[in-house]
Parts: sequence; C-alpha cells; structure tokens
Amino acid sequence: MGRIHRLKKNVEFQRIYRKGSYIATKALVAYVKPNNLKETRIGITVSKKYGKSVKRNRIRRLIIESYRLLKDKVKPGYDIVFVARKPDTYDTRLYNIHAMMSYILDKLNVLKRD
Repeated sequence: MGRIHRLKKNVEFQRIYRKGSYIATKALVAYVKPNNLKETRIGITVSKKYGKSVKRNRIRRLIIESYRLLKDKVKPGYDIVFVARKPDTYDTRLYNIHAMMSYILDKLNVLKRD
C-alpha cells in the first residue's frame, strides 16, 4: 500500500473544477479529470461554512481514510477533488462517508472492474 498523492496548488484545483466531470451526494461532491500520470492524486476541500477547524479537520481525516480504504480499487491516472458539504443533512460516520465515496467513484467510472 503506497502513499496517497495529494493535490495542493490552487491552479490544479481550478483546472479540475473547470474541465472535470462531477457527481454530488448529500455529503460529498467529487470532481474527476484524467491526468496522464501513473498515479491518482486527490485533493480535499472543506469550506469554512462547514464549521470551525476541528470539524473541518475531522471530515478531512474521514475522507482521507475512506479513500485509503478504496485506494487499491481506484484506477491510476486521475485527479480527484472531494468537496465536503454541510453536515446538517447526513451522518458523518466513517462508514457513511465510505459508502458515499464508493458510490461516487463507481458512478464516475474510476473504480476497477473485477
């Protein structure tokens, strides 16, 4: 199990927002764009509207852990940005985030077929 490659620059995020495809659920919005690299990179965005830093960092950790559990099933060569939505309408437990993330990645055809 390798490391998770991250998107960090604003330019990279903006490129994916403009030119990538996306899908949304109650908890997450995911933007995906092919990147012509051998690894998949992820970026995570949580707005200040989500809450104070403790809540924002918790949802970031949950998203990272959910992706880590799915990492072996994700095809290489994509840039993925996850945007967390306000937590008023859903439960922020790991299994809920994981289920939504696997649903999103499956709909975007990023998961490997067995």
